[in-house]
Amino acid sequence: MRELFTANGFKLLTCIAVGLVLASCSSSRPSSPQGGNTVRSQPGLDINRAHKDGAPWWDVDVNKIPDATPTVHTGNYKANPYTVLGKTYYPMQDSRNYRAEGTASWYGTKFHGQNTANGELYDLYGMSAAHKTLPLPAYVRVTNLANGRSVILRVNDRGPFYSDRIIDLSYAAAKKLGYAEIGTAHVRVEGIDPQQWWAQRGQQPPMMLKEPQVAQAQPIPASTGRVEQWTPPPQQHAAPVVPVQVGGNNVPAGNGGSFLQVGAFANPDAAELLRSKLSTMVSAPVFISSIVRNQQTLHRVRLGPINSQGEIQQTQDSIRLANLGQAKVVTD
Repeated sequence: MRELFTANGFKLLTCIAVGLVLASCSSSRPSSPQGGNTVRSQPGLDINRAHKDGAPWWDVDVNKIPDATPTVHTGNYKANPYTVLGKTYYPMQDSRNYRAEGTASWYGTKFHGQNTANGELYDLYGMSAAHKTLPLPAYVRVTNLANGRSVILRVNDRGPFYSDRIIDLSYAAAKKLGYAEIGTAHVRVEGIDPQQWWAQRGQQPPMMLKEPQVAQAQPIPASTGRVEQWTPPPQQHAAPVVPVQVGGNNVPAGNGGSFLQVGAFANPDAAELLRSKLSTMVSAPVFISSIVRNQQTLHRVRLGPINSQGEIQQTQDSIRLANLGQAKVVTD
């Protein structure tokens, strides 16, 4: 009997010890990401969005960023049928009466500076959006039904193709609506007629802008037109354009040295923030050079001149290790 008790007692003590070890391992395991990490960790079938997208480190006050201004468009709209992952989408020819409710998501740093579906540059601080079937470009009012906040956006991209989401917003738009940290929101999307929008304010519409050549597409009836087999690559390259220099921020005179570019932004606040951070860590002058490309003003953060290849490599390594971007040698 004693031998039996001893054996049973040993087994009991062994079970208790194992339980304590497991409890200790469980308590020391890192907790699941919360808040803003929700967006970055979401898996997806969406071929136009990366799995590891996220918010920028160069954050600015998005409340100072104005909404998109509805503009009367006189060029060709991009509204051809297209196929993604075996599914064909038939874009609308008119967005003025569009109204829908559903889930909105957002995309950020992974696609900042890359081309949208109609040839514009995606700016995570711009007030823009991606939609599967609205004509490009279009203007919409998006309202977060959880808090009543609304923004006006320019639709210039395709997506999202993941789950049942109806629209993908820029990071700035999502933050203004109050859902950038949680990843998604239930929203209402309403098409805007630019002519009517300005008439309600008793003003004439601004100068009409034509679509850049790289984004033009001949409009065709959805029922009879050809279907584009469109598979958005990680980056779509626009046709070559001649940039127009519009000014700089104390651009140093060239003396035979090399110049590096670290980033290009449509939002001047983001460019200035990066410039100020770089100025504290590199010895070369850091400046902002602005150009107009595809009817967008880009503020390029550059530094130089740098006279030796060794110093160029050292500067590039320092910027990369500081997670401030990839510094590339430029010649223009």
